Amino acid sequence: MEMIDRELTELPRELRWREWMRRIEAVLFASARPVPRADLARVVGQGVALDLLIDDLAAELADRPYEIVRVGDVWMLRTRAAYGAVIRVAANVGDREISLSERDLAVLAAIAYHQPVTRNGLRDIFGSEISRELIGRLAARDLIAPGPRAPRRGAPYTYVTTPGFLAAFGLQDLRDLPDAEALHDAGLTGS
Repeated sequence: MEMIDRELTELPRELRWREWMRRIEAVLFASARPVPRADLARVVGQGVALDLLIDDLAAELADRPYEIVRVGDVWMLRTRAAYGAVIRVAANVGDREISLSERDLAVLAAIAYHQPVTRNGLRDIFGSEISRELIGRLAARDLIAPGPRAPRRGAPYTYVTTPGFLAAFGLQDLRDLPDAEALHDAGLTGS
């Protein structure tokens, strides 16, 4: 492992802070995946208030076409939604957004609200079997992943949402999901 000077004691305080911000931005920019807090902490001085550093970086990026966002317990740089169409046109990718059937979305929502949940638990919710193929489609899109084994006979697999789910739907964490009771009261859910 390469050694870096994390403390930067030779720099004046304000320049140290700016260098730590640049390091965080560089790590997030170079990473193909969201970056855990512990990884970001490895490139700044010990005892640095990482949340304040990230807040300052976010403020500095306020007029840029990308932003720093927290998704669950990880951080990432993300293009602002206002530039999505421009990027799709420039990259000639059309509308390759996540395309899910109504059934896929319903099962994904059930997993999000009832996780960890087994296929049998999903069957109980929907009144019919949920295919392994549907579960596979959601997993292949990094929207769900296997959760802990259920504590009952046979220890069936459970399913949970992923950081990819949070990112795809613009959520910071699961507390940002719409209130299930309010959705039901508004007639947006089944019985």
